[in-house]
Amino acid sequence: MTPDQMRDASLLELFKLEAEAQTQVLNSGLLVLERDPRHAGSLEACMRAAHSLKGAARIVGLDAGVKVAHVMEDCLVEAQEGRLLLSPEHIDALLQGADILLGLGTPAAQPGVVDPGIDVLVARLGALARGLPVPPAAPVTAPVAETASAEPQPPSKAPVVEAPVIEAPVPPAPIKPEASEPAGEGRARILRVSAERLDHLLDISSKSLVEFQRIKPLGDSLQRLKRLQATARRALDVAREALPKGTVDAQAEAMLLETRQALGECQQLLAQHMTELDDFGWQGGQRAQSLYDAALASRMRPFADVLAGQERMLRDLSRSLGKQVRLVVEGEGTQVDRDVLERLEAPLTHLLRNALDHGIEPPQRRLAQGKPAEGQILIRARHHAGMLLLELRDDGGGVDLEKLRRAVISRGFASEQTGEQLTEDELLAFLFLPGFSMRDQVTEVSGRGVGLDAVQHMVRQLRGGVRMQQRQGEGSTFHLEVPLTLSVVRSLVVEVGGEAYALPLAHIERMTRLQAEDIVQLEGRQHFWNEGQHVGLIAASQILQRPEGKPSDNGIPVVLIRDRDSLFGLVVERFLGERTLVVMPLDARLGKVQDVSAGALLDDGTPVLILDVEDMLHSVAKLLGSGRLERVDRSARQLAGSQRKRVLVVDDSLTVRELERKLLLSRGYDVAVAVDGMDGWNALRAEHFDLLITDIDMPRMDGIELVTLVRRDSRLQSLPVMVVSYKDREEDRRRGLDAGADYYLAKASFHDEALLDAVVDLVGEPHE
Repeated sequence: MTPDQMRDASLLELFKLEAEAQTQVLNSGLLVLERDPRHAGSLEACMRAAHSLKGAARIVGLDAGVKVAHVMEDCLVEAQEGRLLLSPEHIDALLQGADILLGLGTPAAQPGVVDPGIDVLVARLGALARGLPVPPAAPVTAPVAETASAEPQPPSKAPVVEAPVIEAPVPPAPIKPEASEPAGEGRARILRVSAERLDHLLDISSKSLVEFQRIKPLGDSLQRLKRLQATARRALDVAREALPKGTVDAQAEAMLLETRQALGECQQLLAQHMTELDDFGWQGGQRAQSLYDAALASRMRPFADVLAGQERMLRDLSRSLGKQVRLVVEGEGTQVDRDVLERLEAPLTHLLRNALDHGIEPPQRRLAQGKPAEGQILIRARHHAGMLLLELRDDGGGVDLEKLRRAVISRGFASEQTGEQLTEDELLAFLFLPGFSMRDQVTEVSGRGVGLDAVQHMVRQLRGGVRMQQRQGEGSTFHLEVPLTLSVVRSLVVEVGGEAYALPLAHIERMTRLQAEDIVQLEGRQHFWNEGQHVGLIAASQILQRPEGKPSDNGIPVVLIRDRDSLFGLVVERFLGERTLVVMPLDARLGKVQDVSAGALLDDGTPVLILDVEDMLHSVAKLLGSGRLERVDRSARQLAGSQRKRVLVVDDSLTVRELERKLLLSRGYDVAVAVDGMDGWNALRAEHFDLLITDIDMPRMDGIELVTLVRRDSRLQSLPVMVVSYKDREEDRRRGLDAGADYYLAKASFHDEALLDAVVDLVGEPHE
């Protein structure tokens, strides 16, 4: 490609961007002018858009664009100066011109090449502007929606006289309320950045936020170190005071004083560093949060962006159907993630076409029913609890339930007897079934049975839901609920098979806890009674192919998830709480991972998988079809658990921890592990154990502190405790036993039978 060709390609790309922005202004303004031909703000905005496109086309060398934009500008100037009243025929031609200008910005457009249909449009617009007989509209190459135009009239032979082109730019007009964008210095600067870079920025900022949240445990460790230093200093003072006077020479006394002074300096230095760390953690956390919020906000766009072109589509479709409709939007400034907006466009188009074709009546029928001839479709957008709520309502005739009932029966979806007993909600549910349509004949608009089914599928892919209401003779309403962003998801984090998983809240009906006696057997499946209906129980461990977890002492945790009109109870091990998680897409090389949609990090940096509820429901259907659905028999497991002794092993060494766990498991004990004293203390407070085996030297909390806490706790003070440590000196052994340990085993003399014999001595055999 030569330099001139590269320059032309670059200019054509700039013209394309200009055409996209200005034709959007033209489309919006012309639709307003169709209802109010004298609307001054829209006339000014459309004239300026046509003038800008004329200048841009001249710079690029698109002579066809110059001709079209110039004659559009002439027509709009005539209307501005009151010599022309715009009619639907004018609007049709002007919209067609806007489509041509947009099409000229495509790479296929060649500078200097004029489509014959463009000359016809130019002649038609020129004749319309002068009130002359109108030539027929000609098809153009631009991708436009088909519209029904006025009855064609004989073509005019009158030449179109082109006015001189004004090279100087038109000065900016004063800001009007009708203007779509602010002008002058107040206009926001826009920078085009690739979506991949924004995604990368959000990923980095979310990880920074998680990393700063890990400073708090470090601060807690430093606080513990400070306490240990204070304890050491007090112990040194006590030891110094306990020594008889005269038994310590001057050199030893000086060393003691020097040691005490060094400990004091360490404490002061540590206190200073802790203050600086707290300050750094708070400031850094605030900046990381601000960075994340800014990165997330950069992905947000106003809801009005998804409506670009929808009003034009409705206008063209209503003219082709012989109907009149007006689109009213409330909450167009509601901020939504750009990815959500892109994926909302198709379902909204389906619903708008459905409302116009099935809902809005022809003008004559509306007038006969006492309604205005022009129908109205309302779209209302708002935020609620981290979700985007959309309401799409029309004032048409609603759904003919009896016609729908006959369609259900005639298409074999229900028998005659069953069909007559269907309620309104049950009948409306058939509209969302694949392949179902109330139209007997297929048209360009409907009749293929892919409308509402496609809408529901696309909304569910957004982790959202859709439901329908109708008022006979008054219209229908669709309620859509989708996340504001796909980058962040509000989730319930649960434990399954000892690991954390996240369930998006959009799919959760509620949470509950069951007792063993609440579970009943119906038709070979386990159910429980919930708000007047039986809900089937499913073990999450079976779906995710995880080992069975430990039963909870205070009931069986169940998450209720909804599939269309059915509820399922998902049995988990523990509720870990609600979290707002930053979605991290899985590597594309993995393909679609069954039952998993993405990954995330918890506040402490622990990775967690976000479950794909739709996929899980498909897995449940397969299990039901194969008859391999396992029983959720927690009562039997609870009984077995109560007979089996439980041991908690606390050690920061992975090798030692796993060795002890396998030894005890092989003997028949139920074993849980913890990586340090703090982790062990949390486990002891959350679950029941029959024996504690702990090391001494561990981070965050050592074994002596852990044993001391156990002995001070009224619920745990009788728990048998064994200390297993590399320290084999008598003072170390005495220190552990004085803290409250029942048994001290040195790792240096450790062997399998010694550990097992000590456990049997303390708590007996595993199944006693």
